[in-house]
Amino acid sequence: MDFFQQQDAARHRTGWLVFLFALAVVVIVLAVYAVFAGVAGKAWDPQVFLAVTLGTVAVITIGSLYKTAQLASGGEAVALMLGGRLVDRATTDLAERRLLNVVEEMALASGTPVPPVYVLDHEASINAFAAGHTPDNAVIGVSRGCLAYLKRDELQGVMGHEFSHILNGDMRLNLRLMGILHGILLLAIIGYYILRVAPSGRSSSKKDSGAGAVLLIGLGLLVIGSVGLFFAKLIRSSVSRQREYLADASAVQFTRYPAGIAGALKKIGGLVQGSRVRDPHADEVSHMFFGDAFAGSLFNLFATHPPLPDRIRRIDPTFDGTFAETVPVPEGDDSSARPEVPRLEPAASRPAREGRGEAKGVAATAAGLAGRIGTVAPEQLLYAAALIGQTPPRLAEAASEPFGARAVVYAVLLDTEDEVRRAQLAALRAAGDEPCYRETIALTPLVDELSEEARLPLVERACPALKQISPGQYDAFRKNVEALIKADARVNLLEYAIQAMLFRTLDLHFGLAKPPRIRYYALRGVMEPLSTVLSTLAYAGQTGEDAVRKAFEAGVKEIDCQGSLAAKGDCSLAAFDGALRELAMAAPKVKGPVVAACAACVTADGTVTVREGELLRAVSSTLGCPMPPIRG
Repeated sequence: MDFFQQQDAARHRTGWLVFLFALAVVVIVLAVYAVFAGVAGKAWDPQVFLAVTLGTVAVITIGSLYKTAQLASGGEAVALMLGGRLVDRATTDLAERRLLNVVEEMALASGTPVPPVYVLDHEASINAFAAGHTPDNAVIGVSRGCLAYLKRDELQGVMGHEFSHILNGDMRLNLRLMGILHGILLLAIIGYYILRVAPSGRSSSKKDSGAGAVLLIGLGLLVIGSVGLFFAKLIRSSVSRQREYLADASAVQFTRYPAGIAGALKKIGGLVQGSRVRDPHADEVSHMFFGDAFAGSLFNLFATHPPLPDRIRRIDPTFDGTFAETVPVPEGDDSSARPEVPRLEPAASRPAREGRGEAKGVAATAAGLAGRIGTVAPEQLLYAAALIGQTPPRLAEAASEPFGARAVVYAVLLDTEDEVRRAQLAALRAAGDEPCYRETIALTPLVDELSEEARLPLVERACPALKQISPGQYDAFRKNVEALIKADARVNLLEYAIQAMLFRTLDLHFGLAKPPRIRYYALRGVMEPLSTVLSTLAYAGQTGEDAVRKAFEAGVKEIDCQGSLAAKGDCSLAAFDGALRELAMAAPKVKGPVVAACAACVTADGTVTVREGELLRAVSSTLGCPMPPIRG
């Protein structure tokens, strides 16, 4: 599965959807005009046609914009609309902790921000969804039945399916489908209310004629809106069914364990409730669910999912169509068929290194690093599990709630040099948040014991809790992070990586930034910012003029373009950050070569260190291309 190809395909599907929507609007306008013309008894009236066109387009547009505005906050709006309950990351419920653990592993393994998780407590069926505009504001939702009936491997298969939707760009398309459907639905709603409130007086024939005309118009709008909605739902179902097959295949690819997702699908078939969702809003979001929200219903005319047996046979060709009765998983069952999770070497047992960087690297190639974008592999899942398993319980608990999450980030940013650390702590204490200062002091020894590669993932795990702080608290938190980074008058690679990845996600969440709009559709349009990025990466990863130039040339050679190595004085992190923001406005087909060039630059010497890997991950994150952690 090629991440950039899938992202580009998602853009084309969106364009095709917009075209079909525009075509539907044209047909609806003509149909509405036919109703008005029939009532007026006049075949053609330019003024009436103009008024009908403007009115119909306005109604549909307003309806779509209204629903789009409702969904502006991303996946959270969908979860709350369905009655979802945010799972407390400090929960003591064993099934919920297993769910959070699986989601964290999948997020860290894929390089995406850890999403908030919601449970639909009133849904006894087995179902799940991923919703959001981008991976940064995505949420995962699961029914209570998922927690009750699925074993860990089956739950992991379902989460692999949902993360496929996150990585393939399906979520944005799904939200746009909701907006379009609501716009057309609004026309039918208006017709319905016209029929409800139409005048019924019979005092004169003139009034009878007017009332009849209003009733005809209302009936016409109701019928046209309903027919338009019928075809819109057919389009939605067609798009959704194909994406479900791809997501099932991706879940198998991610876990290399077909029995996981196949087992979950079989349990849907063996459960009385199946995958049905009872919430009244289920129809609006039916195309987002893991299973058909209306499976078995007499009114299942617009199936958004392929038939359950077909999905299972594509994964398990030996399936005979027989569903065994589904029974609850015993409480506390954490059974898993995965291999033993590897152990990571703690920082205290490693040879002394200069500062927080290290000279040692691991063998890597540009193709190998770029090929990790937007993917999940079993070894990545095991590595993510190792990162989570290495974290002391006290630190994991702090990262799971808003107050402690801030202290976790502060502790990770503390320098190893005593003088710099004292200056950082003094700046933090001067900010006036004494409780958070004391919590930072308490957590620092635990953070110092973490392996180098576990620090940035720990910050990523703190993101869901940080999204729960107030805007005022985030403003203070942001200023504190910047103060800690600037305490030594320089920004190192770890600090930049944390700042770039953390602020990108949280600034979008708190409305301080907007997703970049695509402006560049060819490499030649981004060569200037790309040269700045490659030059900075070359200086950051190499020593000696020849090695720096070799690394830069490896980057430009990867994309078969010409570029000039910038002077070292021109490669400040501010210039680097500005260049990345320009590159973020490139189309997916351009971002692919950009990431490949950056990976070639970093691996010019045949190795990549943890710090170089983190910087490359920060680059990829800024471009909206999730890259999994690189093991040192």
